[in-house]
Amino acid sequence: MLNTTLDTGTARATLKTTSPMEAVRFHGPRDIRVETIDEPVCGKGQVKIRPAFVGLCGSDIHEYTGGPVLIPQEPHNITGRSYPVTLGHEFSGIVEEVGEGVTHVSPGQRVVVRPTIFDRQCTACKRGYGYCCENIGFIGLSGYGGGLAKYHVAPAEHFYPIPDNVSLEAAALIEPLAVAWHAVNLSPFKMGDNVMVVGGGPVGIGIVQVLKLQGAKNIMVSELYEKRRKFAIEYGATHTFDPGQEDVTQRVMEVTDSIGADVIFDAAGVEKALNGAISACRTHGTIVNVAVWEKKPAIPVNDLMYNEVNYTGSALYDEGSFEAVIKALGYGQLKPEKMITSKIKLNETVEKGFETLVNDREDHCKILIDVQA
Repeated sequence: MLNTTLDTGTARATLKTTSPMEAVRFHGPRDIRVETIDEPVCGKGQVKIRPAFVGLCGSDIHEYTGGPVLIPQEPHNITGRSYPVTLGHEFSGIVEEVGEGVTHVSPGQRVVVRPTIFDRQCTACKRGYGYCCENIGFIGLSGYGGGLAKYHVAPAEHFYPIPDNVSLEAAALIEPLAVAWHAVNLSPFKMGDNVMVVGGGPVGIGIVQVLKLQGAKNIMVSELYEKRRKFAIEYGATHTFDPGQEDVTQRVMEVTDSIGADVIFDAAGVEKALNGAISACRTHGTIVNVAVWEKKPAIPVNDLMYNEVNYTGSALYDEGSFEAVIKALGYGQLKPEKMITSKIKLNETVEKGFETLVNDREDHCKILIDVQA
């Protein structure tokens, strides 16, 4: 592809040539293809990177099995794009080129990508809640292409340098860890609290790590899969429960001297698990929903009301949480590398990535795609 731009300062045409590249593209439910597209061109105020590692997320799996969900069928209100789209929104990389006016990163620098896109014009954005934007979008889902390609270009604001002692693999986990950090910060959690996490997937394990770092007394995890329960213990959980075999409420009461959990984080999005969480929460406790639900649940509102249990949601993350995770990784306070249970190649994304997480979730926490392999 030949791209021509006009340098108005010198009235001189600049020619940029690009080559075809492979990318993983969403075309519909269970229709994800590795195909050839044009390499993107870096323009003014933009950054071009070579993606290094890309994490597969629960949102990606939802798109694969039942999408499009977040991927727009009609042009997105901010990006103007609809599917097919290049996937990948949890990723790190190395800067290849910077456009005019970009000064905070430079070629050769290692970066992580904050994928959230917001309009800055809606009521939520104007009140400082861009992560709750009425037109929220994501790199790798809603526009600008994603990390599952040889090159990626987006506005410069999406790129953050990572400390020298943080690996590119760990940097690919910053986005889900930021979800966990924001959820804990949004909650009324305080040091010494008894806390339960429902669901031992990547976000649930991330919440366990943040709670341990911030001084929780008991960290209880309710999770069906044995390997994930063991994983939760490795990362700081003090107790794990099997909701298929145990009365979770009874177990929580045993641990908390019949008081109940101070704060419960729901990272599962399963109706039965939510109902158990409500009964395991103490009077005036709080349940924070972090999960994306595929089906609308029936909630026993009277149980919330009689015990004055607060039920709230935590959406994505604010920029402060994203930056806090980067700093915590740099300080060695978070060490998420053990979350990575498999690394695969770009052309293995469907078979060893999506299909594995659909059919063999128990054995995996986070699968990374090594884009340059």
